[in-house]
Amino acid sequence: MWTGPKQRFDDEALRRPPYPSPPPADGRTDLVQRYKEVKAEFPVVDLPPLETAYWLIKPRELVRDTWDEPKEAAQWLGEQLIGYAPRFASVSDRDSTRLAMLVGSAAERLGWGGDVAHGFYLERPSFLSLALVGCSPNRALPEVDCPLR
Repeated sequence: MWTGPKQRFDDEALRRPPYPSPPPADGRTDLVQRYKEVKAEFPVVDLPPLETAYWLIKPRELVRDTWDEPKEAAQWLGEQLIGYAPRFASVSDRDSTRLAMLVGSAAERLGWGGDVAHGFYLERPSFLSLALVGCSPNRALPEVDCPLR
């Protein structure tokens, strides 16, 4: 779970892993510096990664909880949705039927090994990001271990 200023959430460079190879050392200084910054910051920054599975390389401290069963994880999602719903900027996002459908689909998706990610605008200019990431192993990043193992 992440909440914060929408402007910070929009800093996509810190939400994606750095390219596997750095720019040439004799290249543009600003590109070399930005690469170094992203390489150092991406693994530890609390911003939600653009690809949900990359939560698995984040520090353990950013993990809110773990569950053995998809329904338990979906229940946590439901609790967060209910808690934040009054702050959702969109009235339609507050609809209890819609929220229940999100929880049900999360349990189903986790059950077959998929990840779940949802984002909601809160009072301006805030944003809420919620993610549930499977790691036994993860389908998108099977080589990455669970952060709590």
